[in-house]
Amino acid sequence: MTARTVSPEEVFRAARAAEAGSSPPIDLIDVRTPAEFAEVHAAGARSVPLDALDPSAVIATRRGAGDVYVICKTGARAAKAREKFHAAGFDDVCSIDGGTVGWAAAGLPVVRGESRVISLERQVRIAAGGLVLLGVVLGWWVHPLLYALSGLIGAGLIVAGVTDWCGMGLLLANMRWNRRG
Repeated sequence: MTARTVSPEEVFRAARAAEAGSSPPIDLIDVRTPAEFAEVHAAGARSVPLDALDPSAVIATRRGAGDVYVICKTGARAAKAREKFHAAGFDDVCSIDGGTVGWAAAGLPVVRGESRVISLERQVRIAAGGLVLLGVVLGWWVHPLLYALSGLIGAGLIVAGVTDWCGMGLLLANMRWNRRG
């Protein structure tokens, strides 16, 4: 499978051509959490969170016959979604270069909502920082062995940086406040 990325402008042109009837409709799938999707998303995108992504179901409900385009915030989750599609035997999937951030930066239409949930990335930073601080405080006041909590969080952040897999992010994505759209 080749990692195919396309520019937001290219996807927008394909969507406009589909609206004009000169090409088949496109499928634009946003794989962020429902709360992130509710805050801002590319016009015409539909929400299918990465943790609930069933490539077979998406393929069965396709609107068009061409490529499926996946988008997230900046591209990492879209790449994981592409891998899921590939594992399901569907290779005509492209991720959008720069994600929703790139889409908005290109001046393309977005839908803005009233989500009051902070981004998943910021939630991970807050949780990791809080746990590190808690480990230091507990290590100082309760028992030195509790410094290990800070070490474990640091090790988890290194793993997340090296592998692009963040267990804390996956856990937070499933929290009640992130499931509401």
